[in-house]
Amino acid sequence: MEQRGRQTWSEQTKWLAFMMVLVTLWTRASGQLRYSISEEVTQGTAVGNIAKDLGVDRNTLKERGYRIVYGTTEPPFRVNQDDGILYVNRKIDREEVCDRSKVCLIDLKAVLENPLEVHYVSVEILDVNDHAPSFPENEKLLEISESALPGTRFQLKAARDADSGSLSVQHYKLSQNEHFRLEVKDRGEDRKTPTLILQKPLDREAVKTHVLLLTAIDGGRPPRSGNMTIIVDVSDVNDNPPVFTQESYTVQLKENSPLGTTVIQVNATDLDEGSNGEVVYSFGNDVDALTSARFDLNPMTGVITVAGAIDFEERGRYEIDIQASDKGAATLATEKTVIIHIVDVNDNAPEIEVTSFSRALPEDSKPGTTVALISVKDSDSGLNGKVMSYISQDLPFTLTPSLQNNMYSLVIKSLLDRELQSQYDVTIVGKDTGEPSLSSEKTIHIVVSDVNDNRPVFSQNPYTFYITENNNPGASILSVTARDDDEDSNAVITYHIARDRGGEHLFTSFLSVNGENGHISALKSFDFETVKTFQFQVVATDSGTPSLSNNVTVNVFILDQNDNAPVILYPVSSNGSAEGVEEIPRNVNAGHLVTKVRAYDADIGYNGWLLFSLQEVTDHSLFALDRYTGQIRTLRSFTETDEAEHKLLILVKDNGNVSLSATATVIVKLVEPREAFAASDVKSATKVDEEDNVTFYLMITLGSVSLLFIISIIVLIAMQCSKSTDYTSKYLQEANYDGTLCHSIQYRSGDKRYMLVGPRMSIGSTIVPGSHANTLVLPDRRRGSGEVPLIGITY
Repeated sequence: MEQRGRQTWSEQTKWLAFMMVLVTLWTRASGQLRYSISEEVTQGTAVGNIAKDLGVDRNTLKERGYRIVYGTTEPPFRVNQDDGILYVNRKIDREEVCDRSKVCLIDLKAVLENPLEVHYVSVEILDVNDHAPSFPENEKLLEISESALPGTRFQLKAARDADSGSLSVQHYKLSQNEHFRLEVKDRGEDRKTPTLILQKPLDREAVKTHVLLLTAIDGGRPPRSGNMTIIVDVSDVNDNPPVFTQESYTVQLKENSPLGTTVIQVNATDLDEGSNGEVVYSFGNDVDALTSARFDLNPMTGVITVAGAIDFEERGRYEIDIQASDKGAATLATEKTVIIHIVDVNDNAPEIEVTSFSRALPEDSKPGTTVALISVKDSDSGLNGKVMSYISQDLPFTLTPSLQNNMYSLVIKSLLDRELQSQYDVTIVGKDTGEPSLSSEKTIHIVVSDVNDNRPVFSQNPYTFYITENNNPGASILSVTARDDDEDSNAVITYHIARDRGGEHLFTSFLSVNGENGHISALKSFDFETVKTFQFQVVATDSGTPSLSNNVTVNVFILDQNDNAPVILYPVSSNGSAEGVEEIPRNVNAGHLVTKVRAYDADIGYNGWLLFSLQEVTDHSLFALDRYTGQIRTLRSFTETDEAEHKLLILVKDNGNVSLSATATVIVKLVEPREAFAASDVKSATKVDEEDNVTFYLMITLGSVSLLFIISIIVLIAMQCSKSTDYTSKYLQEANYDGTLCHSIQYRSGDKRYMLVGPRMSIGSTIVPGSHANTLVLPDRRRGSGEVPLIGITY
């Protein structure tokens, strides 16, 4: 009946513990929560709402990576990221977790990431009366001499209760008898040792055996109990117990002492003789299993030696009861307590644990940003357990102490730059102050993520390109490239041409750039005679957010091709053909200037260098043609036999790779001197008109060439003003007039100077092999003297 009542009460206790969760303390200012919960509650029992107690919006818990950190084993609690409530993850046995501790606390860390936030949670496990007291043995046999005097003490093995505090063994009860009474010694830490005391002399002849029932009762409601039967056999006289030579035994022992090390020797004497006076030593009944495993006692000498590993961190003090017994028929025994203090040595290196770590560290993180939380502990005590922590390298990180002891924050000390260093191996050193000092290291690998903080950079600035005129529309004519020191999308570059909003450079509308590779194509052919140089800007933009861009100036020079045939300016007939009639007196001398063929070529350089030659002539002995000036002169005086009319066909061609040419016809009539004078008046008037026409054409040509020349000079001056002195020095302007109309542009590239000349080259011009197709290469005036005549128009 009593057992059934106990079971009912046990079930009620478990049910109440399952339904009840007590929140005993909540401290918001220190960032620490404390809850209480009874042991043995079922899995899934709610402990408390951490999110609510911390004031955290439960809708952001998943985004912030809400989790519980608890060492390396499975945590006894779990947190629901939907509502922020802490639940029991598995059944908790307080006796298993905290052994016999008065207060059983389980410390957790509640971590919120993005941004990083750590709160400390303590859950107290409350004891329930789920264990009954039990004795080490169900039956105890005592042999007591009948000569034992009242007051003789017989120490018994204490009952043990796995519960703690008020639920452990609170008192003992001895069955009713007239010879013995019970005395209980309270040693603290739930240790109450019963002692049987003889209060009335025994009479073996009256009663040989006494049977007693010892009951241990705990403090539960209802209480639980355990029993042990004590059988007392009364023996004959041995009336002197052993006596120890010292009142107390206290000794210090260093931890990690080798096996066999002598700890202390106890000594007891017995005044009896024979076997009643021989003393043997043994551990008292109250010595626990851990103590008996760590120490040996020689039963004959009383020497205590080390038998197992002595670890200060496991236990710092041992209290051992030593019993000295004689060998009498009715053994008498005396107990003495030996106290052993374990002296700590520095045998534990500091332990470094990374409790939380930010996986992504943007390079624009500000100094003071927390990267990781570091926990450092040392199991030793005193100076041996005091740890100094620091970073061993000179890095842009530092350790700062946290609110909790031995907690540190790894924070950014100075600005980061991924382009200079994209990852760090931070070695954290923990070093204690023991002698000798012990240390340990923990390396954290930190990867710095990219932000878009670098603009694209062009490989050249500015770019200069030379393009031959008459290019194929749509074909690529030049290319620009840029790089970006960022990575991924922040380094993906697109190109576009900066359009002039004012419309001053409409030619940019005929250019197209490939946005991916920077190849630039022309949508139409360029004509050197229309435009000789132009400038535009290309913009490179990365794909970051926000995007960054940079621009570069592109200077383009058009190179001439031989695409213009020579044009005859004189002679020109009334119907527009290149044909003219010249009348000269018969009496002129040799070397007389008959006329001068004038021609023009819009090209420059070799392409505009004109040469004159006689293709047909009636008499080769009469006339000569200067191949460079186009002047026709007489070779000798005329005779009566010479014909009166001569036809000269003059070929004018340029010096392009594929020459282009034109022809002019001059008819020379020989007249008598008087007729020549008469005709000269008429001819002079006609010639004046013709020369006026020629002059008009020359003025138009001169104006066009001069306008192009002035535009080119203005462009070059603008480029020089916006560039460095070295760049400006590449462009020179010179004009050569040697009795002809001419136009020239000079520029420098490397060690060579180039001249774009048009349209005639004087005698003595030189061509440097390997130069541009229709560009003269001028000797560098800095290296030597020399002059290269220009190409012009002959008239």
